[in-house]
Parts: sequence; C-alpha cells; structure tokens
Amino acid sequence: MSSNEPRWTQTWLGGVRSAGIDLGYPGERLGLPEEGSGSVAGWGRRIAALVIDWMICTWVVVQLLLRMNPAESPWAPALVFALQYLLLVGFMGQTFGHRLAGVRVAAMDGGAPRLLPVLVRTVLLGLALPALIWDRDHRGVHDRVSNTMVVRM
Repeated sequence: MSSNEPRWTQTWLGGVRSAGIDLGYPGERLGLPEEGSGSVAGWGRRIAALVIDWMICTWVVVQLLLRMNPAESPWAPALVFALQYLLLVGFMGQTFGHRLAGVRVAAMDGGAPRLLPVLVRTVLLGLALPALIWDRDHRGVHDRVSNTMVVRM
C-alpha cells in the first residue's frame, strides 16, 4: 500500500469523499449554482429558520395570543407550527423563519411548491425523523417525497 492511498478504515469511516471520489457540491446534480441565490441552503440556515419558527409558534402564538401553557398542552406548539408552516409555505413559499434566514422552499423546477406537496412535506416534517435523513444534495426525506428543495434567496 502506497503512502498516498487512504487506509481502508478512512474510506469506511470517512465515506467516499475520503477515498478521493468527487461527488461535486450539494445541488450540482439538480443544476443549481454552488453559491449565492438559488443554491442549496446549508444546515445552519435551515436550523436557524426552524428555531425562529418554533419560537414564534410557542411564545408568540401559543403563549401570548392563545394564552396556553406549552408545558400543560405540548400539542399546541406543534399544531400551530404545522398550521403556520402549511399556510405560509403553501401560499408564500417560506415561513417567517425562512425569510429571516434567507431561504425558501422551492419546487424542483425552481418555482413555488404546490399545496398538496407542501401538505405532505409538513406532515413528514412534523414527524421529525424524515428531516434527519438526507442525501448529498441536502434534501431530507420530506423534501424528496414532496419533490421540493430549500434554496437560498
């Protein structure tokens, strides 16, 4: 074995990139730019948008407007989150958190997603697990099933 070749444990633990295989940048297979507007949104922006939306749903809507205690009614923030997500992404293509993080949900053709795929995406996002399983283009199971992607604005 040459000193330039990776050890078998490096290829097994590090994935195919550590073996020297170039998979390209996230979104390349989809025809998206590598950086800037229209490129695949990174995990930092997506998580920031999720946290912002969750705080809005929990503190502003559930506690201030509905006057409910999230500790006593843990289903309320989840229900409000799903409802606001469905309505805002379905009609505007992004939530308040998405807007503040500089991302939007797009259909695979780059346009606004339709209401039925957004409904499917919302249900799967509510289950959480599909959002934690993603491909090399940063698309979770909820994105793949609904034929959507999250891109930078």
